[in-house]
Amino acid sequence: MSYAVIKTGGKQYKVKSGEILKIEKLPDSKPETKIEFNEILAYGDDKSIEIGTPNVEGAKVEADLIQNSKNRTILIFKKRRRQNSRRKNGHRQQYSMIRINKIFSKDGKVLSEAEKISKTSNKEEVKEAVSK
Repeated sequence: MSYAVIKTGGKQYKVKSGEILKIEKLPDSKPETKIEFNEILAYGDDKSIEIGTPNVEGAKVEADLIQNSKNRTILIFKKRRRQNSRRKNGHRQQYSMIRINKIFSKDGKVLSEAEKISKTSNKEEVKEAVSK
């Protein structure tokens, strides 16, 4: 099973084809569009691995944007004891949910490809991934 390590939103993710991920929100992106990640730090399979310095030139990962949304509310509560001082704040982080389709090597060869899915099963996968 081939995998790749991509960098997006200041974080690194180890991805496999067919996998659904929550990443930092991608700017100016609409659902049902194709996304290319060109910052590939490493890729490989069980037998061999190609590591970049810092990126592997020519390698890329293709993904579909499923949806843009917000995470659950995180409450920030600050209290200073015996001062009658309290502050309550909330935050909802925005994210993009993507599905990895193809992983390409540095010479343009397809290392792994996700199987095609229909629209109805795609919605079921999203519901399952969101509930995790």
